[in-house]
Amino acid sequence: MLKGTCLCGDIKFETHATPQGASMCHCSQCRKQSGGVWSSAYVLEEEMKITGDVLWYEASASAKRGSCPRCGSFLFWKAHDENTISFALGAVDGPTGLSLEKHIFVGDKGDYYQIADGLPQRG
Repeated sequence: MLKGTCLCGDIKFETHATPQGASMCHCSQCRKQSGGVWSSAYVLEEEMKITGDVLWYEASASAKRGSCPRCGSFLFWKAHDENTISFALGAVDGPTGLSLEKHIFVGDKGDYYQIADGLPQRG
């Protein structure tokens, strides 16, 4: 089982599912909300248990972002037309057992760093 929390501990999440699609997102929204690159993986929404009052922000017409209203931790990303939910790998307690698969929205990345790990780069 994978478990995680926000910084203050008010929001907790867990899943028994094997997360998929471990990636680092370089889009401007993730950069602005996280202060850098946002790493995440996803599971089916029904396989994710979340406790606490997540603050959902409608970031675009196609997706919303979930964070903790107390400490501000950016924890979740959910497309309106998908049955999966992405969660912040940095919020997982202990090892994830995952390896990054790709970088996404690299056309939007900041100019102050390079991507040099050899993983596929999209967008």
